Amino acid sequence: MRTTFTKNRLEAFSDGVLAIIITIMVLEMKPPLAAARFADLKPVIPIFISYIISYSYVGIYWNNHHHMFQATHKTTGGILWANLHLLFWLSLIPFVTGWMGANHFAAAPTALYGIVLLCSAVAYLILQSVIVRVHGDESVLARAVGKDFKGKISLVLYISAICLAFVDSWISEGLYVMTAILWIIPDRRIERALVESSADPLANRSRISEHKEPTCEGSPRSSL
Repeated sequence: MRTTFTKNRLEAFSDGVLAIIITIMVLEMKPPLAAARFADLKPVIPIFISYIISYSYVGIYWNNHHHMFQATHKTTGGILWANLHLLFWLSLIPFVTGWMGANHFAAAPTALYGIVLLCSAVAYLILQSVIVRVHGDESVLARAVGKDFKGKISLVLYISAICLAFVDSWISEGLYVMTAILWIIPDRRIERALVESSADPLANRSRISEHKEPTCEGSPRSSL
């Protein structure tokens, strides 16, 4: 048996962390001192490009995180830890973004950037699988995700980009942008599943009741 919690604090905490990540990234872009011409901004261009890519990724994670928890009705200790694991890797994005931009997309910083993106993607998949396990294979999220082709192809693209960073870092940057575009395109799977679920409330209640676990009043319950 699991102890379940409301998801409001988890979502609020996650939103706060993501907002701080974006704030740190923009503060890392230092304007050139004693330089009042547009040409003086040229050294900052790589940093700005890396910021745009990272800002897009953080926004993508926030968007998908929000959608995923719209299909989540309860949280457990396991979900809380899986969410913290995801936030850990996302919190490293400002560091690798600054290192990659400051070194004009050199091989090692570009590869490390890809490693952080890869680990973030794996952490997101772990969180997703934990939520599905808690809610059941017939839950809204499980039906929406399905075989998760986009998630799997993203991992392949990240691994390819990491390896190719030592051949040509611009190919890696192109793969990072390609993966971001893959996820920026609106993914309506969860929205469609939620609409279908709300259109058939009797079936939805039946699925929830099937996966509802018995609780014993007055007895301790362990969490994941």
